[in-house]
Amino acid sequence: MTSTVIVTQPQTFVVQTSNQWSTGICDCCEDLSSCCFGFWCFWCFACKTAKELGECLCLPLLDFFGLIPPITLSMRATMRQRYGIQGTICNDCIYSVFCGPCVWCQMSREKAIRGAPITIINAGL
Repeated sequence: MTSTVIVTQPQTFVVQTSNQWSTGICDCCEDLSSCCFGFWCFWCFACKTAKELGECLCLPLLDFFGLIPPITLSMRATMRQRYGIQGTICNDCIYSVFCGPCVWCQMSREKAIRGAPITIINAGL
């Protein structure tokens, strides 16, 4: 009686992290479906994105109450901190005030790119 042993060696991989946003503020074509969703139903898209980022579903609706959208600003700053992205609170403020939908689309793309879980398997070498 013979038995076949199949051995697969784990492949080496390098995880690269960047201190920059993966896509630019106006790179909507990188994820056209999210861009269209954000354009046609912005508040639904913002609430969905907030939920995906682990925040309260209705949190973006609080942006109605300020000249500077506090939730968009804080979510962008939090995402920068979470992923080690360079930037300033001043830039976050400017983008949040003048490019709110673009900010939410950028955060959605960043979550999709960086938020994918990485599974590391220890082969017990």
